[in-house]
Amino acid sequence: MAPQATSATTTSRGTGRGIGIRTAAGSSERSHGQLHVYDGDGKGKSQAALGVVLRTIGLGICEQKQTRVLLLRFLKGPGRAYDEDAAIEALQQGFPHLIDQVRTGRGEFFGAEDVTRVDIQEAQRGWTIAKGAIASDLYSVVVLDELNPVLDLGLLDPEEVVRTLAAKPAGMEVIVTGRGAPRSLVNIADLHSEMRAHRRQDTPQQDLDGEVLTPAGIDGIEVYTGEGKGKSTSALGKALQAIGRGISQDKSHRVLILQWLKGGSGYTEDAAIAALRESYPHLVDHLRSGRDAIVWRGQQQPIDYVEAERAWEIARAAISSGLYKTVILDEINPTVDLELLPVEPIVQTLLRKPSETEVILTGRCKHPPAYFDLASVHSEMVCHKHYAERGVDLKRGVDY
Repeated sequence: MAPQATSATTTSRGTGRGIGIRTAAGSSERSHGQLHVYDGDGKGKSQAALGVVLRTIGLGICEQKQTRVLLLRFLKGPGRAYDEDAAIEALQQGFPHLIDQVRTGRGEFFGAEDVTRVDIQEAQRGWTIAKGAIASDLYSVVVLDELNPVLDLGLLDPEEVVRTLAAKPAGMEVIVTGRGAPRSLVNIADLHSEMRAHRRQDTPQQDLDGEVLTPAGIDGIEVYTGEGKGKSTSALGKALQAIGRGISQDKSHRVLILQWLKGGSGYTEDAAIAALRESYPHLVDHLRSGRDAIVWRGQQQPIDYVEAERAWEIARAAISSGLYKTVILDEINPTVDLELLPVEPIVQTLLRKPSETEVILTGRCKHPPAYFDLASVHSEMVCHKHYAERGVDLKRGVDY
């Protein structure tokens, strides 16, 4: 069987696919900002964008760099609530003056046959703001949320959008999200990751006593896997969402982030999580496990099993307790794929989780484990294009 490692960062030039974990320390950074496109019918596109925002802010705080972000949300006007609203609220309250947000469009879904003059005017208003923000070079990151369906609906001229994005300031990261990215935009993108939805299989499950269970709390299970970029960043977006929901409801929505196969130091996720814990010290707990090394299939060491089990025991207790509203199991999928953890205890724990607890499981794997069938959301990140393939150095705060 071919060796396999975890999905994580790479500090060398090349594809960086499936190589394994390497710490960010000593990596040469790229100074040129990239154009990211996240599309597809799966969940996680806007979450991934918010995760990149959080990482960038965390790095800026830790290194005392000025960071400013624009979130420009098309087709998301007032009158309707969206999943990422709570996450954005948490960002704005936790990091005041760093996040600017603009919403345009109406609050309900509509097709091309329903387009009105107001829809076109609202799209143009948002695009005018976007062009000004890009030209000003005042922002480190510009997120153009749901720009893809705006183009797909014919509300803006794709050629003008492509010309503007192609001429953006060199150091600016631009993230475009939404279904139906036009080919002309994909062609100029430095990164194109498709979130592909996998439909849930409602297969009856049995507990350890053979009793058939109906997974009542199953809607709180989300899986993010695949070769493409966006898995851990989507999970960070979910952490923000949980905190924001607690703020809006005046409740304590505690979050636990457990990371497997990420020992050592230097991961920029740590800066993002540290920034979260600084702003919300009583709401975010974080634990990493594993060696600071690549774990290859067939070359597992005893410490790999010990570390994996240590983290799982904490995860199992946290999920069962109901004390956390969101539990993120980052890189648990490759941990199971490497046979460092058995599948059945994870299945049984997920079947019995409290209904109000969300569990997010991330990481690529060759052999989908049984608990994938329990997820109400299963998004596979498919990598169509990555700038690392062209020899571009990865950038701290954006890529890892």
